[in-house]
Amino acid sequence: MNLRQILTNSLNVLMMLFGVFMSYKAWGLYTNCESPLVVVLSESMEPAFARGDILFLSNPRKAIDIGEICVFKIPGREIPIVHRVIDRHDTPKEGKQLLLTKGDNNNVDDRGLYQELYTNRGMMWIEPKDIVGRVQGFLPYLGMFTIFMTDYPLLKYALLGGVGLIVFLYE
Repeated sequence: MNLRQILTNSLNVLMMLFGVFMSYKAWGLYTNCESPLVVVLSESMEPAFARGDILFLSNPRKAIDIGEICVFKIPGREIPIVHRVIDRHDTPKEGKQLLLTKGDNNNVDDRGLYQELYTNRGMMWIEPKDIVGRVQGFLPYLGMFTIFMTDYPLLKYALLGGVGLIVFLYE
């Protein structure tokens, strides 16, 4: 393989990666969601969603209803949480909406979680600004690949190396 073929293959791989990245960002703009795909990492939402399910999110500009499954992120926590809205309080004077969530497989609501993370403010609710997106659909268990690659970093490097080797050797 000569230098020109290596450079051409490298450029093709970079164009493919940029295309995937741009498509993902465009999908995020279309759905009004910074992260239109998430993987369920725990069993807290069983039986609705199992660990490893891929969730498709959107963030429509309408009030959040009780029973909706939302992905929310709380300051101080890196990983978003997927739980169902079980209570809602609207404050007409301020125009705010306050939400209480709970995992379907959990015994208690998430107030303890809110208080743990919002220690200075004593939060008992989350607000729509904390919502990353609302679940619109899912693919069962396809996210297990992501979980395995996170749990076993050597697998990730072996797969990336194998794909890279195939791309460079392909003529």
